[in-house]
Amino acid sequence: MIFVADPLALVLSDAPATLGADIACGSMQRFGVPMGFGGPHAAYLAVSEPLTRLMPGRLVGQSIDAKGRPGYRLALQTREQHIRRDKATSNICTAQALLANMAAAYAIWHGPDGLAGIAERIHRLATRFAAALAAQGFSLEGEAFFDAVTVAAGAKADDIAAAAERDGRLLRRMDGGRISIAFDETSTEADLAALCALFGAPVPADAARTLPGSPRGGEFLTQPAFHENRSETAMMRFLRKLADKDLALDRAMIPLGSCTMKLNAAAEMMPVSWPEIANMHPFRPGRAHGGLRQDDRGS
Repeated sequence: MIFVADPLALVLSDAPATLGADIACGSMQRFGVPMGFGGPHAAYLAVSEPLTRLMPGRLVGQSIDAKGRPGYRLALQTREQHIRRDKATSNICTAQALLANMAAAYAIWHGPDGLAGIAERIHRLATRFAAALAAQGFSLEGEAFFDAVTVAAGAKADDIAAAAERDGRLLRRMDGGRISIAFDETSTEADLAALCALFGAPVPADAARTLPGSPRGGEFLTQPAFHENRSETAMMRFLRKLADKDLALDRAMIPLGSCTMKLNAAAEMMPVSWPEIANMHPFRPGRAHGGLRQDDRGS
């Protein structure tokens, strides 16, 4: 069984394996990676133990060296195309390396508690919006959700979507008079109030959780790196420490398969945050940006 799961939702709900998943995958865009016109974004892939050796790429595991110090090594390395093309499972991942590092840095900066706080806030906005619609007599699709609410607006759907676009918000129009609205970490109380007003509904103070599955059990992100860097200085020192470990041509011969070992200069990373590049695709309708005003994103 294959599950596609939002990593931020998994902060609050239990692991897909508890629901019988053999494979879990999804996009890591939610972890601090800009929309970038819709991509590219890094992804994650997790499998059950019997499928481990079919995984593409390389698995790095923590071990202990001869002096008892913790160290990392390739616990599983895939066949390269140049060795046995018919048995090759390696992949081309250079374009995703920076994006994966950005997502990892986001998790390191916020830690498990910070990520849980972000996820809880997003989910509360979605559940309060759903409660407001239900109180107005609208029919909602699905009993369990994390951040996206799908409502059957019927004949009102076109008028509601048009009014939202005039206000700078792009709602997802679906067939059968349905509209889907998603919240994220940039959503505000003002956004919630404006969206409720589109449906003629007052904003409720609170609402019951509607997460799929059971609440998350046990700890996650337990490695020290996810708990030690809580200041800008500490984070910059940590990133510099990682950069110093990079194997570059000015230090040694780069080995085969080094395509993901490049160091991205700050000048190359700056454009990632520019609104002209970081936000929605310029061919989107009007100047709408998801459930948020485009002006709120700085473009």
